[in-house]
Amino acid sequence: MDDLNSSSRRKGGFRACISIFILGALENMGFVANMASLVLYFYYIMHFDIATSANTLTNFMGSVFMLSLVGGFVADTYLNRFYTCLLFGIMEVLGLGLVTAQAYFKDLQPEDCHKSTCVKGGTAIIFYGSLFLYALGSGGVKGAIPALGGDQFDHDQQKRGALSRYYNWNLLISTCGSIVGVTAVVWVSMNKSWYKSFFISTIAALIGFTVLALGKPFYRIQPPGSSAFVRIAQVIVVALQNRDLSLPKNPDKLFEIDDALRDPSEERLSHSNQFRFLDKAAILREGMEPQQWKVCTVTQVEEVKILIRMIPIIASTILMNTSMAQLQTFSVQQGVTMDAHLGSKTIPTPSIPVIPLVFMSVLIPIYEFVVVPFARKITGHPSGITQLQRVGVGLVLSILSMTVAGFIELYRKHEALKNPPHKISVFWLSFQYGIFGIADMFTVVGLVEFFYKEAPWLTLSLGYFSSTVFVGIINSVTKRITPSKHGWLHGNNLNANNLNLFYWFLAILNVINFAFYLFSASWYKYKSDAQESEAKARAERGQNGGMIQDK
Repeated sequence: MDDLNSSSRRKGGFRACISIFILGALENMGFVANMASLVLYFYYIMHFDIATSANTLTNFMGSVFMLSLVGGFVADTYLNRFYTCLLFGIMEVLGLGLVTAQAYFKDLQPEDCHKSTCVKGGTAIIFYGSLFLYALGSGGVKGAIPALGGDQFDHDQQKRGALSRYYNWNLLISTCGSIVGVTAVVWVSMNKSWYKSFFISTIAALIGFTVLALGKPFYRIQPPGSSAFVRIAQVIVVALQNRDLSLPKNPDKLFEIDDALRDPSEERLSHSNQFRFLDKAAILREGMEPQQWKVCTVTQVEEVKILIRMIPIIASTILMNTSMAQLQTFSVQQGVTMDAHLGSKTIPTPSIPVIPLVFMSVLIPIYEFVVVPFARKITGHPSGITQLQRVGVGLVLSILSMTVAGFIELYRKHEALKNPPHKISVFWLSFQYGIFGIADMFTVVGLVEFFYKEAPWLTLSLGYFSSTVFVGIINSVTKRITPSKHGWLHGNNLNANNLNLFYWFLAILNVINFAFYLFSASWYKYKSDAQESEAKARAERGQNGGMIQDK
C-alpha cells in the first residue's frame, strides 16, 4: 500500500504537464493557422462570397467549441480525460487529413458559379464532412485537455495558486505555437499551396497526440464518474418530486454522504441559501433508502446552484467572443485590400494576428512573475486578482478594440475611395489585433480557470454562432433602411460596404454587455465565499441553540 501511495505521489504536477504543453503548442499551431486563413480558403478555393465565407468559418468555430461539451460528457461518463483526448485526437487528425486531400485534388473543389456558395454534390459531402470531423475531434479535445491538466494538481496545490500558474504557462506555450502557425504555416498556405499547410497541421497534431500518449505514466488520471448533465437532471427531477415537502429549518438535516464514505477526489460543498427550492432534492423521505433519482446530496445540489450562478457570467462573455470572430473573418478580408509590404517583403494578411500573439508571449511572463506577486501582496489572492476581475479587464479592452477597428476601417475605405491607387498599410490592423490580444490574455485564462474551479468553451461557441446571427440580422435590417438597398456587409466589395458601422455596433453592444457583467459579477459568490457564509450561519445557529438551552 505504501508503494502505491508513493507511486501516486510521484504522478502529476508540472512534470506531468510537459506532454500536455507540447500537445497544446503543436495542435494550436495548426488550429490557429487554419482559423486565420480558412476564411480566404473558403473565398478563393471554395468560391464563397465574403459574408458566406465569414459565416462558414464562424459556424465551424462555434461547432468546435459547442462540441467540446461532447468531449466533456464522454470524459466524465464513459472514458477518463486522457483516453477522451486520444479518441477525439484521432478524429481531429482524420478530419485534417480529409481537408488536406480536398485542397490537393482539383476534382474535389467546386467551380466558381458567382453565387453565395458553389459547393454541392460530392464536393459538399467531403467539404462539410471533413469540417465536421475536424470540429468534432478538435472540440472533444478542447473539452477534456484543460481538465486533464488541472487534474495534475491536488486541492492543496490549487489553493496555493498552482492551477492559475498552469493555465498561464499553458497559454504562453500555446501562444508560441500559434505564432509559428500564423507566420510559417500561413506563409506556406499563401505562397506555396493550401494542401501543404493543411498537411503540416495534420502532422503536427499527430506528433502532439503521440507525445500525449507517451506521457501517460506521469499523469494523475481521475476515473470517470457521473456526467454533469445527469447530475443536474437528477437535482431538478428530485426537487420537483419533493416539491410538496417542507424544508427543514436546519440545513444540516439535508442529506449528505459521510466524509468517510466520500470519494477522496470529490470536494464536499457546504450549503448555501440561494435557490432554496433546489434544496428539496436533498430531502430524504422517511423510511426511504438513499439512491439515485430519489435523493441528492447537498454537494450535488450546490453544484447546480453554482451552475445557475454562472449562467449570467457565461452570457456576458458571449459578445466578446462575437467580437473576436470579426478579427478572424472580416479583418482578414480587410487586409487583402491593404498594402501588405514590410520593406521589400510581402506579409501574408492572415499573419497579422502574430502581433497580438507576440504581445501575449511577452506580457504573460511579465504578468506571471511581476504583476501577480505584486498584486498578491495587495489582495492576498493566490492569483493576484480573481478570475472574474481578469474577465472584466478583457471585456473593457474588447470594447476598445471594436471602437478602434471601426475608425481604422473608416480610414481604409476613405483612402481606397478618394485615392484609388493608394492603399494604407495592413499594419494599421495591428491596433485592433493588439488590443484584443491583451484582452484575450486576461479573459481566456480567467474563464478557463473559473469554469474548471467553479463547476468551458461554451461561451466561445455561442460567441461564434451569434456572430453568424448578427451578420445575417445586420444585412437583413440595413438593406431595408439604406438608400442603396444593400446591407452593411453585402457582396464581395468591402469598399461598398459599411463594416466600420458594424464594428461600432458591436462596440456599443459590448458597453451594454459590460454593465450587465458588472451586475452579474457582483451578484456571483465563489464557492469559498459561499462556504464561509454558511460556516458563519452554522456557528450562529449553534450559538442560538446554546442560548436556548441556557435559558
